[in-house]
Amino acid sequence: MRGRPALTPRRLAAWLVAGLVFAVGAAALALVVGMPELDLATALSDATSWQHAALYKLQLPRIAQGLVVGATLAVSGAALQGLLRNPLADPFILGVSGGAALGSAAVTLMGLGTALLAPLGGFLGALGALLVVTALATEGGRIAPLRMLLIGVVFNALAGAGLMVLQALADPGAVQLTLMRLMGSVGADPSEPLLLPLLAVASGIGIVATLLSARGLNLLALGDETARSLGVAPDRLRLVLFVLISVAVGATVAVTGLIGFVGLIVPHAVRLVVGPDHRLLLPLSALAGAGFVVVADAAVSALAPAMGTELPVGVVTALVGGPMFLALLRRRPARVAE
Repeated sequence: MRGRPALTPRRLAAWLVAGLVFAVGAAALALVVGMPELDLATALSDATSWQHAALYKLQLPRIAQGLVVGATLAVSGAALQGLLRNPLADPFILGVSGGAALGSAAVTLMGLGTALLAPLGGFLGALGALLVVTALATEGGRIAPLRMLLIGVVFNALAGAGLMVLQALADPGAVQLTLMRLMGSVGADPSEPLLLPLLAVASGIGIVATLLSARGLNLLALGDETARSLGVAPDRLRLVLFVLISVAVGATVAVTGLIGFVGLIVPHAVRLVVGPDHRLLLPLSALAGAGFVVVADAAVSALAPAMGTELPVGVVTALVGGPMFLALLRRRPARVAE
């Protein structure tokens, strides 16, 4: 927070309004360009038209899912960077993404997958990964942050190997379907209307718990001993947030596949603008992440006619996020590592 004005209620409100305008503007843009053949006037006025059905069963749920996913990944990344005091922390480092991907793929590749069972398998895989990584990273009743990070990386590598084994043994058609799902897509499945509400609940719990922990995350930045002296229990805070964030991210991966770089690049970009105070960083990251994913998905939809196919939104976020992160590291390395 050095060199920045104090976080007054007025400054907080101004930034949150700006973030809300960005997220709402992204949703409006996606509504206009995300489905070029959609006539909004007809969709809103004629309840019997196919355009009305497309708007309410496809486009609006897709935008809503993009907002939820983006907010979840970005706020989770900001929180994990604070919990682990590591600027490279990301929602996928704990092995949750690997577990979710492996669980979802196993259900599909074994011929058991339906629109609801595949996400359920991914969710169970995420929870299993969390239990294994947490158990291995616990020393003397306390979670070792660096050890948890390293174990998460190893677990993701092992999960990737498991995925390759399953793909080698499965039917080629099922393998293609699984690969497309894992590349990341926020398109809602109209045949399973419960998926979006369930995702919103799981993500909402994680986001709210994280926002309520902003003061504790600020104190953790001063060191565990200082945080304890000021009334924060670092180990309990880490355990609670690790569990809730993992559940939220696991649900996200299980439903939408892997959408990378959102949890890494968005918190860094927001931190460069407003500073590291989590009282502002967390909610603004959620709004910026929501808008970022929705804009990326709208770009995918708009480019589909020219490309002849629709790219997974995870490919777009990686193509945009990777170079952006390298540019941030090159231009302002000290601030990025703040």
